[in-house]
Amino acid sequence: MSLTVLNAIIAVVIAIGFAALNAAYLVWAERRGAGRIQRRPGPNVNGPFGLLQPLADGCKLMTKQLVIPGGADKALFMVAPVLAMAPAIMSFVTIPFSNVVVAKSMDVGVLMIFAFASLGGMSILFAGWGSRNKYGVMASVRAVSQAISYEVPMLITVITIVMMTGSMNLHDLAVAQSGGFWHWNVIPSLSSPLMPVSFLIFFICSLAETNRAPFDLGEAESELVAGFHTEYGSMGFGLFFMGEYANIVIGASLITILFLGGWGCPFGLFPSVFWFLLKIYILIATFIWIRWTFPRTTIYGLLNLSWKILIPISLFNLLLTAGLLKVF
Repeated sequence: MSLTVLNAIIAVVIAIGFAALNAAYLVWAERRGAGRIQRRPGPNVNGPFGLLQPLADGCKLMTKQLVIPGGADKALFMVAPVLAMAPAIMSFVTIPFSNVVVAKSMDVGVLMIFAFASLGGMSILFAGWGSRNKYGVMASVRAVSQAISYEVPMLITVITIVMMTGSMNLHDLAVAQSGGFWHWNVIPSLSSPLMPVSFLIFFICSLAETNRAPFDLGEAESELVAGFHTEYGSMGFGLFFMGEYANIVIGASLITILFLGGWGCPFGLFPSVFWFLLKIYILIATFIWIRWTFPRTTIYGLLNLSWKILIPISLFNLLLTAGLLKVF
């Protein structure tokens, strides 16, 4: 076995472990956060502060039988959960956690992550269609339409930053903001004075792309069913949730790299992986806070927000940045 193949295997194993650990304990953090925000107890029985609850939930899911409903398309039904998790794991490979902590630095790292993100939408469609459940089919169609709607302003915002930096390498995008928070892309600049607005657009799109409230319409066809994964149990259900929380970490990582200086210290001192992890977990805590604070919106309001507000603003910012880059 060549050294390159061995390094690739090690990188994938580490990515799986990191994704699984985050999925387990972000569920715990979300349940604890929901308990605090809504004045009800979170998991607090299994282990100190309920820290053993994710292990108990994992054992329960792995020991339950995966039941395939009658009339379902077995191939699509089985592939959908794997397709929800695998692209998220592969996206971790190209994310730089620091100047040296990165599995594979790629010149088209941004393009790779968004290519894999599109496969996540396919998993939702496969899950709803393959289960042959009317609620699941309707919910999957709504979720895919939501994903497509919010990918457009997100990609336009990324193009704006790539145009400013001149690279699609995530490492280069982070290094271009080194030196302190006044160099971060979230701060207005002469070439792009609307970057705080771009940050807000990207943040909102990250919530929508990860099916977080108030944009979790794919999982809320009604209050009695779970949407596209209604028919899933055991680890089929578990893989969907692991993929969702892995995508949350990826979304927070992209926000950190594109707008918040990556692993750089806010004051330009001692850049390290610590700063990167601190930023992404503060963003994840914000995701949790938003989910348990705001009510769900409607499908019409959600789509109108993207097509009538976010896309025109992001296009205007792209054109403005292109013009100012020629001037400055």
